[in-house]
Amino acid sequence: MQSIQNTDPEIYAAILAEQKRQSEWMELIASENYQSPAVLEVQSSHFANKYSEWFPGRRYYWWQENTDIIEQLAIDRAKSIFKSDHANVQALSWAAANLCVYSALMSPWDTILWMDLSHGWHLTHGAPVTFFSKIFNFQRYKTNSDWTIDFDKIRSLAHEYKPKIILAWFSAYPRELDYAKFVEIANEVWAICFADVSHIWWLIAWWVLKNPFDYGFHVAMTTTHKSLRWPRWALILSKWIVSNPLKKPEDTIENIPTRIDRAVFPGMQGGPHMNTICAIATALHEASTDEFKSYAKQTLSNAQILAQELLSKWYKLVTWWTDNHMVVVDFSWTWLDWRIAEETLDKIWISTSKSTIPDDPNPPFKPSWLRIWMPAMTTRWIKEAETKQIVQFMDEALKLVSLMNGDQEGFENRLQDIKSQVKEFALQFPVPGIS
Repeated sequence: MQSIQNTDPEIYAAILAEQKRQSEWMELIASENYQSPAVLEVQSSHFANKYSEWFPGRRYYWWQENTDIIEQLAIDRAKSIFKSDHANVQALSWAAANLCVYSALMSPWDTILWMDLSHGWHLTHGAPVTFFSKIFNFQRYKTNSDWTIDFDKIRSLAHEYKPKIILAWFSAYPRELDYAKFVEIANEVWAICFADVSHIWWLIAWWVLKNPFDYGFHVAMTTTHKSLRWPRWALILSKWIVSNPLKKPEDTIENIPTRIDRAVFPGMQGGPHMNTICAIATALHEASTDEFKSYAKQTLSNAQILAQELLSKWYKLVTWWTDNHMVVVDFSWTWLDWRIAEETLDKIWISTSKSTIPDDPNPPFKPSWLRIWMPAMTTRWIKEAETKQIVQFMDEALKLVSLMNGDQEGFENRLQDIKSQVKEFALQFPVPGIS
């Protein structure tokens, strides 16, 4: 980074400080991960200089031979890994990609069914505070008292509102989804099945979790910067659903891939960021390797060990277990709320994130859950024994809150001791690309 140091010492210092922080902390925040050195290098390539509106083979600008190569590689690799007929690799991010899908497949005031935010879904699925909610009619379904998906409610809402899209996705839902049930209900009302699987595509790619396309879903979207360990971006994957696959009418609802492409460009975006698409292509290549398969399996194993250890120490988990990479700890029944838990863990250099619980009595900025996931630390190749040690660090710190009984100075001193242990532990597992 000699050029950065010479050109902008302040930025250089901030980069070094962040590298140091990432190396010394344990990252358990859901949606954060570490890119590989190759992906980081490609993202800084000279493709950042090139403007490339439209799609491979039909650009508005000349001299696109190389940009066409990298984007087509990204498309082909995404289709192969995720078992789709089509892939759009230009969407800038999660929210942008969701809006592209909505605008491609619905008209203003059409209805979409999605899960209520407090039950594990996300703002971009039509929360009242978003722009989406001003355009489309969002009807929400919830989980049952045992935190399973309420498919009876989904069916009832589907027949009542006749949605264009039924959305299956989760941001803080630790269990596998019954994709076949979603498709069954969607078929009854001629709705499109859309899976936003931003948190779990990497597990789907290596058959650790189910693929919604195997059960009849039409569209899937994934961000690329969470468990996939890629740049901040999004992929929109889809299936042809015309009866004759050789006939792809230009602008009918059956021609989902074409409609999505047009919604991305020129509908929502201008020229794509070719340096990031190049990095996505490289990351897709990494995702096709046996090493990535081992990573996916190890992450799932670590997450289940995490759940097992927390349960053994009398923590309450939402859904009582996990089928994927995250666990959600419910503090609503204790005096120890998420704020105290999150701040305490932050003091020992373990990063976590807050989340709501079903029908949470607390507002979104003061929810009752703490969401913890394992992909980032598994990228640093911790395994089951190390996962148990992480739980031990967390449990020791959280129990100090009550044990110190108001002795703030003693509490802080004990936390400093644990923080030193966490730092020593974390430095044993280097962050990719940071020596």
